Parts: sequence; structure tokens; C-alpha cells
Amino acid sequence: MVNGPWPNHYLCFMRKLSMAELGRKTVDEFKESDKIPVIIVLDNIRSMHNVGSVFRTADAFLLEAIYLCGYTAQPPHRDIQKTALGATETVEWKYFKAAVDAIQILRDAGYRIVAVEQVEKSIPLQDFLSKQYDKFAVIFGNEVEGVDESLLKLCDDCIEIPQLGMKHSLNISVAAGIVLWEIVRNKIIGSNKI
Repeated sequence: MVNGPWPNHYLCFMRKLSMAELGRKTVDEFKESDKIPVIIVLDNIRSMHNVGSVFRTADAFLLEAIYLCGYTAQPPHRDIQKTALGATETVEWKYFKAAVDAIQILRDAGYRIVAVEQVEKSIPLQDFLSKQYDKFAVIFGNEVEGVDESLLKLCDDCIEIPQLGMKHSLNISVAAGIVLWEIVRNKIIGSNKI
């Protein structure tokens, strides 16, 4: 008998799933799958580990693409691969010298442009109902400076992750995981996609 907050019957059935049981897609299956219509825009991201981590998140949530902008590093690179673990082979990506150009292309294609930033009148993440829009571009900015002011002026919305501690700052890869899951979760509720 195990003492703790859970009844013993929950503990009896815990077993790690094998790789075969996870239902992982091959690279070709991933590329042929219908994607969640979300494009991530990474602008001036310094850390290649953060870039790789966002690629993994985009793969995990079957997102449409990543747009790498400014001095954000591009695959192939060993330090990106270290955290991407092959996701650069599955997730579509494009490079733009200026994020403004990427945003204009996305706007012309009908994407709602959303920045993740702490600004006046930002929308708390839990109040942002992503299912009301068909397609999103979500901008994540530099690790120190955040999303550039010039890009904020081009956004339809700014969303913010509510934080309760002293720092009010999350690593970009952590913020991306939280925000993108919330958007994807809202888009797939009731669709039986999970």
C-alpha cells in the first residue's frame, strides 16, 4: 500500500509507453498531415537552443510553419539540432531578413497577427479565445528586449501569460510552449483531434 494523495488503483496501471505505442508519425506522414493553422514568427532570437526548442514544440502540436527573422539562427546548425531532435526536418520554415516582411505576407494571406508581449491592454492568455479566428501568426521576440515596438504596431492583438512571482519573465521556449498549447487546445476542443 502506498501512502499519498492518490488511491492505490491509479498507481497499479502506470507504465511508460513504448515508442511503438506513442503513434509517432514518420517525416513523410508529418509533412502530409493537415496542420493546425498557426505560424510562429521568431524575431531576433539569440539562443539556438531556444530556436531548436520551438521547432520541437511546433512539431509536437503539428503547427503549420516557423518564420525565422532577423538574426535568428537557421537550420542546419548543430546547436539547433541539439534541442530540435529532428523537428527541423518535419516543420516547414522560412527565413526573412526583416520580420516586417514576414508579417506583411502573413497579413496578406489572412492570418491574425498576435504578439506575445507585456503591453498596455494586453489580453491575458486565458481570455484569448483563439478558436474564433481561422489562422494565426504568433510573434515571439528577443530574449532580452521582447517583441520590437515596430512590430507591435502591426499586430491585431497582444497576449500575455499571467505571472504571479517576482520576475514576470519566462524563457522564450517556455513561453512558446505555454502559449502555443493554449491556442492549439482552444482550436481543437470538440474536434476529436486528440
